[in-house]
Amino acid sequence: MADILSDEDPEPSDRFPAGPLYVPVRPGPAACAARLFRTPLGDRTAVGFTSRRRLTATLGPDQPWVRLAEPALRALTAPLGVTTVTVDPQLCAPAPALVPAPALAPALLPAPASAVPALWIG
Repeated sequence: MADILSDEDPEPSDRFPAGPLYVPVRPGPAACAARLFRTPLGDRTAVGFTSRRRLTATLGPDQPWVRLAEPALRALTAPLGVTTVTVDPQLCAPAPALVPAPALAPALLPAPASAVPALWIG
């Protein structure tokens, strides 16, 4: 391996585009919008999948999607301050289970209108 003669850090390897991605979208008033997600550290990220099967396995069969190249996805989300694109995310939290709300105790129910005293301004 060649020694680095400069005291500067070497350039990082160039990123290669992932190719056309399946990008999850949500419907908007005029068109679709790319869905943005959060990384484990809380930063926003755009997400793309290399196959429809991977998208469906992660987000479910009802998730709408569009095909975009990685550079197009980056250009779409850059004005929003999103600089990260995550391809084929592995770890996703499951959707929260719906839990029925507990019934309110009678003491916590609102009083009938006839039991509420009227406010007199005079």
